[in-house]
Amino acid sequence: GMAAWCAVMRKANGWMTDRRQETAEAERLALKAVDLGRDDAIALSRGGTALAYVVGDNNSGAAFIDRALALNPNLATTWLFSGWVRADLGDTETSLRHLATAMRMSPVDPLMFDMQNAVAVAHLFAGRFEEASSWAERSLREKPDFLGSLRFAAASYALAGRTEDAQKVVSRILGLDPGQRISNLADVVSTSRPADMALLAEGLRKAGLPE
Repeated sequence: GMAAWCAVMRKANGWMTDRRQETAEAERLALKAVDLGRDDAIALSRGGTALAYVVGDNNSGAAFIDRALALNPNLATTWLFSGWVRADLGDTETSLRHLATAMRMSPVDPLMFDMQNAVAVAHLFAGRFEEASSWAERSLREKPDFLGSLRFAAASYALAGRTEDAQKVVSRILGLDPGQRISNLADVVSTSRPADMALLAEGLRKAGLPE
């Protein structure tokens, strides 16, 4: 599970150098994790997240994460991973419930910034741009240079009509990652619904991110 998790981190941080080969290896490792760890909630949740985020198989990823929750409902990170995958599937209300559970279970979790960012994403995909902006701001207070939160903050601000705030955030994004473009968003963002990716791209375009 942790080997597959490395692929999640490589994609999230834009570190992949051979996307096709690394995605295939992530799939191999994730499938091995969920097979050998079929009764291990950590292996199932990490492997399922890799399948969803890196490989793009959100339905299988969600199924393995659901099994992890059934085996051990006391892991805050599993509720977090479920929240992310449900948001990517477009089930934003389930996503928000699962993320609320994660934050309630572990209120000072080291991954609180990611929990808050996932809440922002769920609100963004649900069309609630002010709520998305507020949660992205909370995430950035926890981790100011987290590119994931910066991307969703910029898009949320722009779609909420807060153009100046959105432009400031895009400047921060480009300072941290000069190569970030609308055209390569899929390298770091995963969603199963084209409309959600289009919405994110629209927001970032309005915020001034180059094509």
